[in-house]
Amino acid sequence: MEKPKILFICDCDRAAACVPAAVREHCCVVVERDSTRAFARLREESFDGLYVLTEHSDQVAQLGHLMQNQRILAGMPDGVVLLDPDNVIIWSNPQFLKWSKMPSVVGENFYSSLGNPEILGPDFCPFHSALATGTPSTSTLRIGDYTYFEIHAAPIGPADVSPSHLIVTVRDITKEKLQQQKLAAIHKAGVELANLRPEEVVQMGVEDRIELLKADILHYTRDLLKFDVIEIRLLDHETQELRQLLSVGLDDVSSARPLYARTRDNGVTGFVAATGKSYMCEDTSEDRLYLEGFKGAKSSLTVPLIWNDEVIGSFNVESPETRAFSESDLQFLEIFSRDVAVALNTLELLVAQQANATQESIEAIHRAVALPIDEILCDAVNVMERYIGHDAEVVQRLDHILRNARDIKQCITNIGKKMAPAEATPAYGQVEHRPLLAGRRVLVVDADEAIRTDAHNRLDRYGCEVETAHEGREALLMVRFRMTYDVIIADIRLPDMIGYELLLKLKEIMPVVPLILMSGFGWDPGHSIVKARRAGLHPKAILYKPFRLEQLLETVETILQFHAEVPQT
Repeated sequence: MEKPKILFICDCDRAAACVPAAVREHCCVVVERDSTRAFARLREESFDGLYVLTEHSDQVAQLGHLMQNQRILAGMPDGVVLLDPDNVIIWSNPQFLKWSKMPSVVGENFYSSLGNPEILGPDFCPFHSALATGTPSTSTLRIGDYTYFEIHAAPIGPADVSPSHLIVTVRDITKEKLQQQKLAAIHKAGVELANLRPEEVVQMGVEDRIELLKADILHYTRDLLKFDVIEIRLLDHETQELRQLLSVGLDDVSSARPLYARTRDNGVTGFVAATGKSYMCEDTSEDRLYLEGFKGAKSSLTVPLIWNDEVIGSFNVESPETRAFSESDLQFLEIFSRDVAVALNTLELLVAQQANATQESIEAIHRAVALPIDEILCDAVNVMERYIGHDAEVVQRLDHILRNARDIKQCITNIGKKMAPAEATPAYGQVEHRPLLAGRRVLVVDADEAIRTDAHNRLDRYGCEVETAHEGREALLMVRFRMTYDVIIADIRLPDMIGYELLLKLKEIMPVVPLILMSGFGWDPGHSIVKARRAGLHPKAILYKPFRLEQLLETVETILQFHAEVPQT
């Protein structure tokens, strides 16, 4: 018959000698001086009895607590090990044993049992620190490229004795770490999207830069987010239409489908753009909002593109699997969409800057040549008057000069429209659209060069074709040799005549005289305005200097509307 197996725990220096002779004679005795190691043996071996001889009551209590909590530790999702001062495992729970992929880890070095992982800190000697200081220590371990553990080492032992053992909990933080790395990669990608290098800006046109941005967005969306079916639309704030910027994986019909930022009848994309809220469609067959993007789509994820708290578009991804997207996917896409919005805004600013710079250059050239060309026109019509009836060839050549001079200004205007189209300029930089003024021929008559220059600066930008003259006689010649002007703006006091006299002379050569008179406040010698009104001047065809831009535009539009139905030759 086998002798019963007894675990004898004694913390004195001569533990073996303390075992009673009768016990040693009738039993198989295993002696342990340390309660922690005794607990490990109880976990690994079977004993018929336990005999404890110690002066430290807390050690007995500690052993009792360890035995009581053994079942709890065994069922924990985290790994738990008991280490001696040499980092050797005395005991482990099943979860740690599973991670080690070893049949048994008792007697193994802690780090070796996990394949000698890299210690990432913050404490690079967590076990030593915990034993030396008597306080817990924490660190992170990495195994390979995709596995991360967080370890927490807590010393155990009698309160009045330096700790000799550690309880180490091991938590798998791989998912958290990989998410952090993904977030960092997304942020880095977002920075790259909006990174406009000077050499690229110089070497690449606007269209090239847009194509590069689209390629980068596609690359990062596929590489980082692992999405293959992608659609990005930008919101036209004037029409509320969502215009497509990028589409991959969608069929042509879906890509060409007009969508608007509305909560109904415009799919998930329209709903997201209208509300500014993300939307996860888990099953397209059960979702009333969903409009088919690509055949076979079973789920979709759509987030708004937001810049400065304003929706500027939408970012949509789809999958052939139901419930393919998680809350993490939503978080990642929302973060990435913010960077996309920043990149699109940066690109828009670049486009606007290039457009505005071009427009300013065109306007500067136009201002520089406008008055000199007007001088050529005035000189040409003066010379033409002298040669009419005397030398037809000279008159013909002068007429050719007139046409060429006018063509120069029109050519500059057309080049400006091509190089800086209005749609490339942001709303805050656009000139207000006034359709009544576009293409209208305006003659401004004033001896003051500043007034003539100002007329070009103010009216040219609204699409008017402006010409100027110094005096009434030049104005009459310009009318005679130019066809009819849509509006004539003249100072009430010209060097050679007053405004009323100019009106009468114009009526001799024009069936309808669209005249506007300019005057300083309170200055009207000879009651020119009163006489002009009696002779047919429109009641609102008066501008008092100095006038504001809006007053000038409204007065010109009033005269244009008044004469709109009157036939002119």
